[in-house]
Formats: sequence, C-alpha cells, structure tokens
Amino acid sequence: QVQLVESGGGLVQVGGSLRLSCAASGRAIRSYAVCWFRQAPGKERESVAAIRWSGGSTYYADSVKVRFTISRDNAKNTVYLQMNSLKPEDTAVYYCAARTREVYDNNWPGPYDYWGEGTQVTVSS
Repeated sequence: QVQLVESGGGLVQVGGSLRLSCAASGRAIRSYAVCWFRQAPGKERESVAAIRWSGGSTYYADSVKVRFTISRDNAKNTVYLQMNSLKPEDTAVYYCAARTREVYDNNWPGPYDYWGEGTQVTVSS
C-alpha cells in the first residue's frame, strides 16, 4: 500500500501563497487518485481539491476555486497543492489522501483509503 507524507505548511500572511506537497512511498502515486482535505479547529473535515490518477481532470471546493491548484508529478511521486491569495479562513491542518478508484465530479470528496498525517497552515491577518 502507499504511504503519504505532507509538507510545506507554515505561517503566512493574508494574501500570501504556500505550496503543499504530498510525497508517496511504497507504491507509485500514478496509480492513485489524490485529494487534499483540511480541518480547522472545531470544524468538520472539508474536501478541498482532487486530481484523477489518469491525470487531467481536477476538482475543487467552491471556497478555493481560482485560488488553489492541485497538480501531480508522477516522476517525483508527488502531488502538490498551490495555494494563492490565502485568507484567515484557510487556516487548518491539511491532509492528502489517496485511493485507487478514479475520481469524478460526483464522487471526488470521498471516501479515500490512505491518509497522511497532515501539515499545519496558518494564515495571519
């Protein structure tokens, strides 16, 4: 099975940018659809963005459309989440998750089978 490790979180000011990475080991990430989630204190986990294992199509929550971009580099066994124009409400722990079943518009928010430990993103005003 695949193991996932997130990195790239940190403290950033409002309007700033961060790029999160989700590095896979154990199995090639090209075989998995990947989704980024986030969870803020006291709130439910939210699906943020997903990308097909076959590449190409991506899906986003309305709250991050235009500002966030998910991409994958199968040669580096890594999926990225570029986050621009960050807002205080983007503050959360961000997780990447993977599954072998392909994602489509009606099923990309979940469920997923493999999860990373998360990386903290804090946006200060």
